[in-house]
Parts: sequence; C-alpha cells; structure tokens
Amino acid sequence: MIARIVMAGLAGAVFLLPVAGLAQPPAPSPAPKNECFFTSQFANWRAGGDRTIYIRTNANRFYRLDLTGRCPALTSPGAMLVNKFHSSSICSPLDWDMRVSQGPGSIAMSCTVSKMTRLSPAEVAALPKDQKP
Repeated sequence: MIARIVMAGLAGAVFLLPVAGLAQPPAPSPAPKNECFFTSQFANWRAGGDRTIYIRTNANRFYRLDLTGRCPALTSPGAMLVNKFHSSSICSPLDWDMRVSQGPGSIAMSCTVSKMTRLSPAEVAALPKDQKP
C-alpha cells in the first residue's frame, strides 16, 4: 500500500516537472541602448544606393537607414532629403517622414524607412568614401 502511494507521488512529480519549467519567468533581456538623437543634430547624409541612406549627426554618430523599397531619386546628382519631423527626437524608423527630391522644382518621392541602425566605428571606417556622410 505504501509503495503504491510513493509510486503515485513520483508519477505526479514527473508530470509537474515540465509545468514547473514553464512557470519560470524568462530571463530579462538587456535594456536597449538609447540610440536617439535630436532632429537638430541631423548633420549630413549620403546615399548607399537606392535602398540605403547613411546619416551623420553633430555628435559624430553614424546611422544606416534601410528603406522598404527602391527610392531611385536618392542616386540623382541633385538629390535632396525633405524630412518632416513630428517630434524633437529620432529614435526609430517610425520617426522618419522622408521624401527625396531630385532637385528644385521636382516632385518629392516618399521613401519609407524600415530599419535604423547605429554604426560602430569599424563599420563607419569600412564605408566607401563616396557613401560616408
């Protein structure tokens, strides 16, 4: 009789092990770095093709902006960014409301940013000279 109770208790414990493992909270992920900059710090830009823009801030920080699609106006000789900022800081792709004009008098084309990545010093050093802002 005691052996049956012990076996039943062990069987119950075996069924609880996977549940107990799931009940543990996940390990906290590291807090994201503050990659924001003020719109007033936006200093310069260069096209990295028709799907990528490299920007520099006054703080000498560099970012790569990946676009959702092609933006052929970026590679035009007289290309100009026409940004409409809705707040005083840029922290994510959602903060960009960007259009690109091929020059004075041309219609600005909307170019949607899908990803914003701060570049490391090594990545900045590896940029071709004509793409470094």
